[in-house]
Amino acid sequence: MSLNSTPASDRVHIGFFGRRNAGKSSVVNAVTGQNLAIVSDVKGTTTDPVYKAMELLPLGPVMIIDTPGIDDEGALGELRIRKTRQVLNKTDVAVLIVDGTEGKKQSDEELIALFRKKGLPYVIVYNKADLCAGTAETEPNEIRVSALTGSNIYELKELIARLAATQESKLRIVADLLSPSDFTVLVVPIDKAAPKGRLILPQQQTIRDILEADAVSIVVKENELKNTLEHLGQKPRLVITDSQVFAGVSADTPEDIPLTSFSILFARYKGNLELTVKGIRAIESLKDGDKVLICEGCTHHRQCDDIGTVKIPRWVRQYTGKELRFDFTSGTEFPDELGEYALVVHCGGCMLNEREMKYRLQCAEDQGVPITNYGILMAYINGILKRSLEPFPQIAMALENEV
Repeated sequence: MSLNSTPASDRVHIGFFGRRNAGKSSVVNAVTGQNLAIVSDVKGTTTDPVYKAMELLPLGPVMIIDTPGIDDEGALGELRIRKTRQVLNKTDVAVLIVDGTEGKKQSDEELIALFRKKGLPYVIVYNKADLCAGTAETEPNEIRVSALTGSNIYELKELIARLAATQESKLRIVADLLSPSDFTVLVVPIDKAAPKGRLILPQQQTIRDILEADAVSIVVKENELKNTLEHLGQKPRLVITDSQVFAGVSADTPEDIPLTSFSILFARYKGNLELTVKGIRAIESLKDGDKVLICEGCTHHRQCDDIGTVKIPRWVRQYTGKELRFDFTSGTEFPDELGEYALVVHCGGCMLNEREMKYRLQCAEDQGVPITNYGILMAYINGILKRSLEPFPQIAMALENEV
């Protein structure tokens, strides 16, 4: 990914939904001004969700998602419908395409009910206006368009932009903890897992957020931290570390300098820090034979000492002394049913947008399954969780008796 590209996780996700042959893909192409989706008179041409990161005026960076028809049939159709419903978990604005010559059907009403249940802003688009006589009245979140002639496509984009504006997150990664000219030291190990020639996404995004706070970021490797702090000339406002070197960084950072990790910052930025801190308590009650689910929001080539599939299972087994079973998911895959797990451990979620990360957390909370994240787990087993929460005094106070 280019350093100049907006990450997918920070783009507004616009999902296009509807029945087969409602003209969903035609509307997507008209809105984007590109032949993004294959158009055909044959029902079910779109077989899997199609994702396209692009700039869409007047919105800016967006992720367009074209989905299979919600009324697809047969065993393969059921799989496609399941994938379509999964898209809802990451959608910021839903666009329901209805065949304007037929009007809404039962499957359309079911989708609208799902939008409402998930608290999704949505617009209903009656396509094929060129084939409809008259100008029937529409509700404020409805619009009649023609993908064929381009009628009202500009107005549709304006409507989507207005809905997206209501979903803009006010959360920051770290900027709200800083004042202008504050120094922040970032500890970034360079090992086999580090991508050659660049920093990983959470590090890039944190540096950008520090710059937007008019603060200063100093990036060092873990073996340079102690010397840097001794010769910096002033005390930094915060030290932020990669979780894998938490213990060593804690030892090298004086107690009067606040310390946390990228992963903990992202637990706060993307989801619910309080919930994930509470979830770590479950590690103390794990028993032989318990299952632990480890989830990553991205897919990447696994190294021989991979953090998710190798290191965390090893550390958890060593800490608990129990014979545990581990399952792993990555990318867009996340189980609907979590009841078989005694604990879920999730990555920071830098590749997931806020809505999908919160959906995953809510799934665990609704099913009574404790969930925590990589950085919290590593701070806890190294005995430094309380210290790593000091930059967030409200959460630290609320959870003082929890862990």
